[in-house]
Amino acid sequence: MSKSPKGCAFLIERVGSTPIFTPENFSEEQTMFAETAGQFMIREVMPHINALEKGDHDLMVSILKKAADLGLLLVDVPEEYGGLQVDKTTSMIVTEAISIFAGFSVTFAAHTGIGSLPLIFFGNKAQKEKWLPRMATGELMAAYALTEPGSGSDALAAKTKAIMGDDGLYTVNGSKMWITNAGFADIFTVFCQVEGSKFTAFLIEADQEGVTIGAEEHKMGIKASSTCSVSFKDVKVSPDNILGEVGKGHKIAFNILNIGRFKLGVGCVGAGKYTLKLAVDYAKERKQFGQPISDFGAIRSKIADMATRLYALESMSYRVAGDMDKTLDILDSKADDYSNSVMKAIEEFAIEDSIMKVYGSETIDFIVDEAVQIHGGYGYSSEYDVERMYRDSRINRIFEGTNEINRMLIPGMVLKRTMKGQLGLFDVIQDVDKMLKEPTSPEVPPRADDEDMTFACFVTEQAKAVTMYVANQAIQKHMADLRDQQEILTDLADLIIAVYAMDSVVARTRQIIKDIGFEKTELHRAATKIIVATHYQDCERIGLNLLSHLAEGEKLEAHLKNFDRLTCKTQIDLISLRRTVAEATIEREKYAF
Repeated sequence: MSKSPKGCAFLIERVGSTPIFTPENFSEEQTMFAETAGQFMIREVMPHINALEKGDHDLMVSILKKAADLGLLLVDVPEEYGGLQVDKTTSMIVTEAISIFAGFSVTFAAHTGIGSLPLIFFGNKAQKEKWLPRMATGELMAAYALTEPGSGSDALAAKTKAIMGDDGLYTVNGSKMWITNAGFADIFTVFCQVEGSKFTAFLIEADQEGVTIGAEEHKMGIKASSTCSVSFKDVKVSPDNILGEVGKGHKIAFNILNIGRFKLGVGCVGAGKYTLKLAVDYAKERKQFGQPISDFGAIRSKIADMATRLYALESMSYRVAGDMDKTLDILDSKADDYSNSVMKAIEEFAIEDSIMKVYGSETIDFIVDEAVQIHGGYGYSSEYDVERMYRDSRINRIFEGTNEINRMLIPGMVLKRTMKGQLGLFDVIQDVDKMLKEPTSPEVPPRADDEDMTFACFVTEQAKAVTMYVANQAIQKHMADLRDQQEILTDLADLIIAVYAMDSVVARTRQIIKDIGFEKTELHRAATKIIVATHYQDCERIGLNLLSHLAEGEKLEAHLKNFDRLTCKTQIDLISLRRTVAEATIEREKYAF
């Protein structure tokens, strides 16, 4: 039996020590799914953007039903309920493809993701038989009702109540807000407090007496999606409609959020590739001073950074998907506790999911911002797609848990797993301490082009050492109080995120070199060096800032000497590397990897 990957192993294992899944490994079937979803968007969705943006939800539902006819709503639904139940990688490939128009992709994900997955993973056989087949065909539309006016990031503070009556039914009272698909949903997953404090999920149908859908919200972006409040007044709900167990709704909420965060990161890959193409096409058409602005170094540098960040995000995304699939592949799908095992397997990568959410949402924000800048004044006009892309991207840093919440979760989960003995972080910290006791610093490998990316590997490992050293100082100073030091936690999160990006691109590029040869990988090597150099510089800056906060006087001086021994001079020619990436991107008029 193959060994199951472990979440956050990138912090304690040497870069590339374990093969990772990359887009170069897509199967023929997975490529067909990508093409099907991509052609569907071009033919059935993009021609109707104006109508959808004006709130034509009947049109939206009809398009979703066309997606169902192609099997796009079936990817995560078990075969026994009429679905395809494909692997997580294929599901993510579909997510990437449909993300070129955020208003549709948010609607799609609210139905196939957070709307359907609670039932898929936590529903009993009777519940699945009743609703899943019709959700898979688009006959029923789903929505997820968690957020309330008084509980945003603190989801468990929900006040919607479900009280058991003498008639054996629960009476639900309360309200939810910012509910995607609410304007046309047929069934809601609703989170309530049973007996005042037992956080529980219920399935409630929209046509039940006492369910009231509010007016559509007027939003900055994702205007094509339906977003309404939902009120429940004396709504009678059978105990048969409870999802999972009474008092265990937090398991549903948090696990579904993990998947949502992961899918959001992958969706940002699709949106980013589309935006990059818009920027390149415009740059090649727009002329100033007698030549296309794509000839100007400043514009080419922007294009290179957009493409490079996408290469990192794509590498991270499909690495997580591959790790999930490896973990799920060894489970017994016939076992009685299969659904629970699936959720545990997905939860194993909760840290990576939060990383994907933060890195993905901030990558797409960076890309759309640069695309607007490349368009100049035209980028501010609604006649150009980048104006809508700019508005649509901003929500990504807010939903599925704000980036601030996710940044605090990342180091928190790392420390929790370490204290439980699930992650050998202290062993790595001890290795760093031993290295500092050596008479000389680690020898820096040559900076010349090398076929196995030795220097990039070295810099990545130094970034890990910096992260471990700084994290250790934070732990020693604050101990149990570290969870209350939000500024420190967010900085530690940024170190961990940078390390994961570096580790992923180096591992991917080394595999590509091995598969197709050194000479054919100039573009990949250039992007990898850019990511390694820029993210390492971020690690060095954040590490110094944290040490300056955590110590003072002679103690700080000692830390700074140790820090100097752990760091290295990257000395990478970023200008030439950016020119390489920009040249390929502009020549191919799209994301070129």
